[in-house]
Amino acid sequence: MRATTVRVRPCVNGVAPDDEGVGPSVGTAVQRPVVEAEPPSRGARFRAAYLSRAPKIIAAIAALLGILSLLDALWTGERGRIHFLTRGVIPVPASAAATAVIAVSGLLLVRLALALAKRKRRAWQAAIAVASLMLLANVVREERRPGEAAIAVMLLVMLITARSRYTAKSDPRSRWFAALVFCQFIGIAIVYGLLMLYAYRNHLIGHPSFGTQLKEVLTSLVGGGGYINLRGERFDDIFHATLFGMGLLTAIAVAMLALRPSEPIARLSPVDEQRLRELLAKQGGRDSLGYFALRRDKSVVWSPTGKAAITYRVVQGVALASGDPIGDPEAWPGAIAAYRNLVEEYGWTAAVMGCSEQGATIFKREMDLSALALGDEAIVDVADFTLEGRPMRGVRQAVTRVCRAGYEVKVRRVHALEPDESADLVRAAEAWRGDAVERGFSMALSRIGDPADKDCVVVTAHHDGTLAGLLHFVPWGCDGLSLDLMRRDRSSDNGLNEYMISRLMEHAPQIGIRRVSLNFAVFRDALERGERIGAGPILRAWRWVLIFVSRWWQIETLYRFNVKFRPYWEPRFISFPSTRDIPRIAVAALEAEAFIVRPHRLKKLLGRD
Repeated sequence: MRATTVRVRPCVNGVAPDDEGVGPSVGTAVQRPVVEAEPPSRGARFRAAYLSRAPKIIAAIAALLGILSLLDALWTGERGRIHFLTRGVIPVPASAAATAVIAVSGLLLVRLALALAKRKRRAWQAAIAVASLMLLANVVREERRPGEAAIAVMLLVMLITARSRYTAKSDPRSRWFAALVFCQFIGIAIVYGLLMLYAYRNHLIGHPSFGTQLKEVLTSLVGGGGYINLRGERFDDIFHATLFGMGLLTAIAVAMLALRPSEPIARLSPVDEQRLRELLAKQGGRDSLGYFALRRDKSVVWSPTGKAAITYRVVQGVALASGDPIGDPEAWPGAIAAYRNLVEEYGWTAAVMGCSEQGATIFKREMDLSALALGDEAIVDVADFTLEGRPMRGVRQAVTRVCRAGYEVKVRRVHALEPDESADLVRAAEAWRGDAVERGFSMALSRIGDPADKDCVVVTAHHDGTLAGLLHFVPWGCDGLSLDLMRRDRSSDNGLNEYMISRLMEHAPQIGIRRVSLNFAVFRDALERGERIGAGPILRAWRWVLIFVSRWWQIETLYRFNVKFRPYWEPRFISFPSTRDIPRIAVAALEAEAFIVRPHRLKKLLGRD
């Protein structure tokens, strides 16, 4: 047994340095023993290191088996070398479908590896079952294979010793949905098989009973059969291969559904919304994206003190937050810790879109999230804005042209609008959008005229008394605005948006506004530097890609629009755990911003409706 170290500290005036106000009041020195924690043993350090790495190691083994299985399917000449790895783990029937079995089983193993890396409890249970079947297969069959048994034992030992790490929850609805899909697919396959045997009964040798036919269909789903003799090799191959393919499809679908991440419906409760509004009233001036946390299709996680919060939405297994945490920066670590615990509990991938440099730094420190420059936010200082000078010539000409056309602009807070006028603005915004999908997540509120948003600012343009254009801004603290929505009648004059913004800048001091955040320019630096003389081929190629995709996503158009107003730029970042997570996060972000839309029927089919 190790001896416990005891260190004695003197107390000044009877009070210990870390226990001020406690202790005797006399001025004598009192010696207090302080017990220091015993350093962890080598075994404890080894176990901690093993448990921290075990999910990745086990996932790597599963992925390796999957890759070897795929190689086995592609290069039949290699089967003899790796057969001891795949036989016993993967059912390989001696039939024409052997290659399909190996390939699909490999894909299943790779899918299982992904879930194991996310510490999914269901994936752990499935891996335990697979390893146990491996060991059982070697015990019960006559021809023993020590290599297979060794792999099974190794997997079981690693899975059992690391069981405490597999705590991530899967989608609670997926279990029953996967069971429903399994029953539906198997039912369809059985009916199909029996109908095939009835329709082609002249190919049956003898008169097998219904029970024998059912047994033939069921075993064919897993690559078996042989209970019924069939005439003609072609019908035999078609019958068994089709049923076996349906069985494989069922296995893949059920595995994908059972292991998919939870994707709860994001809703902001009235209580949480009110608490967020209170935080924004105190700290809302720190982040121009802060007010967008009040979207009602987001969820929220709070710091233990309730002084900070992070809003997020789960998309494709990614817990997508946007902007900096809301509230006191001193409480941000607590909110980030709660967010991290939530992500780990459900096995989600953490990602933060559009955070500031300060936010990215704290996410890096608290969650070890890497940061990548996403673009820049255009901010116009009201005091410095002017239409004079050569750089503002384009905006000045547009403003002059629209003004001569007889347009009138009104700048008002939402609480100053009449209820009927608010409804008219909503209808006009929807009509001008047309059939396009409502976009926005990190910089969009997705509502206009709500009484709860009384401090939002609406800029409207009218021509001969008819509404022609609309800008909607959300508060940025007490002296700023952040652009939420920009719509206009397509038949209105070009330059109307520039006209409304310039009139807002003129009117801003009257409503206490000093700064206005305009659109976000994605990859602004690449667009700007790529057109300069001396830009390298890589930068020019990247700029060309951005211009090409701007045909659909208006990346360059928004950048050009922002530059007109000579703003200063604030960099925004995307924070992510690892480089390999970027593709998945990119897809989730595009879906959240509605650049990618899953059809409603597909959502319903997958049980995500």
